[in-house]
Amino acid sequence: MRIRPVHMARWSARHPWRAIVGWFVFVLLCLGAGIAAGNNPATTKDFWVGEAGHAESMATDGGLQRQPTEHVLIRARSGPPDTEQATAAARELTTRMAALSEVESVAPPVRSKDGTALRVTMVMKGAELDGKKNVVPLLGRTAEVADAHPDLIVEETGSPAISKGVNDQRGDDLALSERLSLPVTLVILLVVFGSVVMAGVPLLLALSSIAATMGLAMLASHLMPDPGVGTNMILLMGLAVGVDYTLFYLKREREERSRAAGRLSPEALVELAAATAGRAVVVSGLAVIVSTATLYLATDVIFSSLATGTILVVAVAVLSSLTVLPALLVKLGHRAERRAARKAARRAKRGVPVRTKAAKPENGRIFGALMRPAQRHPAITLCVSVLVMLAVAAPALGLRLIDPGKDTFSRSIPAMQVYDRLTAAYPELLVKHEVVARSTPDRAPEVRQALTALGRTAQADPLFARTGDPVVRTSADGRISVLELAVPHPAPSDEAIASLDHLRDRYIPATGGALRATDVAVSGDVARGQDYVHHERGKLPLVIGFLLLLTFLTTAVVFRSTIVGLLGVVLNLLSAAAALGALVLVFQGTWAEGLLDFDSLGAIASRVPLFLFVLLFGLSMDYQVFVVSRIKEAMDHGMTAREAVVDGIARSAKVVTSAALVMVTIFAAFVFLHLTEMKQMGFCLAVAVLLDAVVIRMMILPSVLLLLGERAWRPLRRSRRTEPGDPSVPSAQAGRPLPHVV
Repeated sequence: MRIRPVHMARWSARHPWRAIVGWFVFVLLCLGAGIAAGNNPATTKDFWVGEAGHAESMATDGGLQRQPTEHVLIRARSGPPDTEQATAAARELTTRMAALSEVESVAPPVRSKDGTALRVTMVMKGAELDGKKNVVPLLGRTAEVADAHPDLIVEETGSPAISKGVNDQRGDDLALSERLSLPVTLVILLVVFGSVVMAGVPLLLALSSIAATMGLAMLASHLMPDPGVGTNMILLMGLAVGVDYTLFYLKREREERSRAAGRLSPEALVELAAATAGRAVVVSGLAVIVSTATLYLATDVIFSSLATGTILVVAVAVLSSLTVLPALLVKLGHRAERRAARKAARRAKRGVPVRTKAAKPENGRIFGALMRPAQRHPAITLCVSVLVMLAVAAPALGLRLIDPGKDTFSRSIPAMQVYDRLTAAYPELLVKHEVVARSTPDRAPEVRQALTALGRTAQADPLFARTGDPVVRTSADGRISVLELAVPHPAPSDEAIASLDHLRDRYIPATGGALRATDVAVSGDVARGQDYVHHERGKLPLVIGFLLLLTFLTTAVVFRSTIVGLLGVVLNLLSAAAALGALVLVFQGTWAEGLLDFDSLGAIASRVPLFLFVLLFGLSMDYQVFVVSRIKEAMDHGMTAREAVVDGIARSAKVVTSAALVMVTIFAAFVFLHLTEMKQMGFCLAVAVLLDAVVIRMMILPSVLLLLGERAWRPLRRSRRTEPGDPSVPSAQAGRPLPHVV
């Protein structure tokens, strides 16, 4: 591992055009292969979890699975609609819908209890998740009927229309986040490098890495189905780590260039950067990949997709920084040398002496001020910083999880606005519980009778809607029977959750007789969400346990110090806890709704904490690796532990903070999106990176290491130091000095 980045950089430096062309050929091949193979989307069965998943599996075996359903609401512009006009519109709509190949059946119109609306329901063909792809013709027919009846309001909603609206909004949101994050990122890079060309290199490599990963993700979807969230993570992480890794490499190359003062060739400078920053990039990338891989232990299709997208884009970003980046740096270095030579020649011709610019200090006043407390008063700085982080983390103790369903989607989606009007007129459409029973065919009449009795018992409960005699559907072979029960409360509400508990814990066990000897399970919107949350909670200890273990092992092995390994785990825990506390404080209450433009769910989306915990550990390892690498490098050059801590953090502070600003910018752009779950992810990631880069790496980490002194590094086996005149070190004039290895 020590020499591989150097070897790759050396080859790229000697063959820059081959490396550059080869990289873009690789990107095109990945993208082309992915497009040729196509994407393999997740199906309904990939989301089956817990008892709800078991119920849906049984219903599917009997051909009674949930099908995509659309509703058309017909209203007057004011007051009750004219009966004749509404009936004519419903009749025309029924005729048009029945003629579509996407529609399996159209139900008779149903008038609302208050008489203000008429509803026409269509059941679509195909699987439940296919509805969003096939709903466009239905929306077109609804629009035609609306145009033909201008005195009425004819509008459509349903899970397919809502899913399509969410997908369209997600696409618009991603485009918005790119428009926000890319210019700001470019400005930050311009400030850091002072050059348009150098600022453009990180963006170029990040965007090309994203393109290659998109293709690889399509190929990977044939092994692990894509639920449609992987693209978001590839864009998010691709920009973040792609720019970060390139930034670290570029800054180290420029540092070596300044130190060499023209005595080394661009090829030698690239090798120096590869042996230090290059290896740190590899270690950091591996740390992110290893930590993210623990998401596979959750055995969840969404987490697996997020893990796959993150792992692929990080691996490609590391590859780009080790192959094409050295080649670009060599070409840019030679270009800079030629410009400098021409400038010097013009000066000499005019008789103007050549002046050497004084090297700029590693850090400015801001960074010096941030680092000063840890250097002068490490114990006090440590105590105050830890207390501040714990105070920020405290709200996480009140964390409440919720599975975000369609009731939590943005009301800026037209289908969601119609959904609200539909459920206001027909509250029984808010939630449905599905009781699925499996038995032998000869017991089908007995099971139907028991389910009917169960339905009557449940409808006597005020938590359930009274919809008349319960309807039980039975499969053609008589093995599977399904009872649907309506609940007039939104899925995330306490009433809807209580109705599920009553059904599972009281009414089904109390039926006795036929259902006692029958395989019975409950599914539906509420059951899906509750079982998913319980599934995640059950997997959380396993994922977190492996995450902590792998983080410790990775850090301890890389730096050959158990204390540094334990310190990395503790600091990452503190950073993640503080970010989660800030998330709960902002999004679980209502005080920040107007500020960040969201409707509080009164809880945090169930997928957010686990995913963020894992991802934040990986991102925290980024800064841990880069900062501690500089400290270790300084010790290998003969500094004392205290001197190495001060020197290493001073040298890495500016670049780490610059990289953090890039990440914060990219993540913060997601706060402006409509989907509350994405807002929560972006906010938490931005806060975590900012706290980690400023408080953890510039205050807590140096304070601890200064207090521990040499004890923190005792298990560390020092690498052999090279002395001047060592015959194993090629001369600088040879153009390829042996760099110090991190």
